This record gives sequence, structure tokens and C-alpha cells, in this order.
Amino acid sequence: MAEEKSSTTNPKGRVNTSDVFGVTNSDLVPGKYEGGLKLWEGSLDLVKTLYSEVEKGRLVLKGKRVLELGCGHGLPGIFTGREGATLIHFQDFNAEVLKYLTIPNVKENLMKDTSVSPFVRFFAGDWSEIHKLLLSGNIDQQKETDETLGSEYDGYDLILMAETVYALSSLSNLYVLIKKCLHYPRGVVYMAGKKHYFGVGGGTRQFVHLVEEDGAMEACLLAEVADGSSNVREVWKFSFK
Repeated sequence: MAEEKSSTTNPKGRVNTSDVFGVTNSDLVPGKYEGGLKLWEGSLDLVKTLYSEVEKGRLVLKGKRVLELGCGHGLPGIFTGREGATLIHFQDFNAEVLKYLTIPNVKENLMKDTSVSPFVRFFAGDWSEIHKLLLSGNIDQQKETDETLGSEYDGYDLILMAETVYALSSLSNLYVLIKKCLHYPRGVVYMAGKKHYFGVGGGTRQFVHLVEEDGAMEACLLAEVADGSSNVREVWKFSFK
């Protein structure tokens, strides 16, 4: 990946689990902290894949409305903003992650760049409820830039998610949220994650199975990463049939 396309700055600050959440040496505390302060490998895999898709002419980000779920550092969403996305929503389970990590990263990498000016908002909450805030927030912002917008919102053009499919129990809520928020029929989802998350039951293949069983969307494997730094990782693309 070319350096000018990929480089981002992660500002240093109060972004460790001990200071923010009162837990130490933990990537996950179910119901309290969902790992958003850690820079997961899948986030970088997703940025690399998005860059490749743009370079090969398979993805155009200029003018697109983007949602990053489970954003953490927000690097994939930031990348889309630097490539011309006009609206970007960052969602994470923890408001603290947004406050101490995502927002500083976005300010450093998007707000200081006068060549890009996307509308950006941040949303904290559980996937089973967050769609109510996401949809209303998108309508409000889109009305500011599109006078032709009617009363019905037609969804995000692009939904991004990295390392969000680790827990088997959350996959159904995640998929339902995607179908509620993604533009039909042109919206596209890019997902990066580990093929299997040992000990918690989830993984990219479990999510793909859920999607294929539902039948509304089709799945395409874009990349497989087996670099020895973690379990085998994958990047998938989903679109409506």
C-alpha cells in the first residue's frame, strides 16, 4: 500500500483499560468493555483491502455514506473520509472508547486536513438498539447536504466492520442491524476478522454461514491473511442479491 494513502496517526492519551475501565490486561469484559482500545489486526487488514479495491476500480468512495461498526481506532472509517466519503458514522459499544480514542484519531486525521470535509458523528450503544440513533442521525445530516431527500432514509452505501464477529451470541443482532441500515439494493458491507475466535465461539465463517442461511445477501472472500501473528484472518464483502 502506498504510504500517502495508508498513514494515519494514533494520538497518545488516556487509552488503556486500567485508566478508562478499571480493568487490567484484558481485551474483553462482556457487557462492560468490548476491546475497543486495542488496535486489532483486522482493522489494518480492512484498510489494506479497501485501498486495493479503490486502486483496482472496484470501489468508489467519493460521495459515499459510511458506517463503521465497532470502530475502536476508526482507521477504516478515516480511510474512507480521506478518499472522499461525504458522511461517516463511527459506532462503538463504549462511549469511553469514542471519547478517548476514536474522536482524537478522527480529529487528527480528518479534521486537520482541509482537502476533505466529511460530516462525521459518533454513536455509542448496543447493536440491538443503536439502529434508532443511526438512522435518525443520518437523516438529519443528509438533509443538510441533499435538498432532494424525502422523509424516507435509504441507508448507508458502505458498512465497515473489523473484528466484530468474535462472539457467537452477538452475530444475529449484528446481521439484523446491517440489514436495517444498509442501502438497498446497492449497499455493500466489508468485514475483516479472524476465521475462528477460540474460546468465544465466533468467527468470520460463522457470520458467513448466518448470511448464507438467511439468503438475502451474497458473500465474497476478498483476502486471507496467514502471517503467523494471529489465527488466520479474512476479509469478506457482502451485497444484496
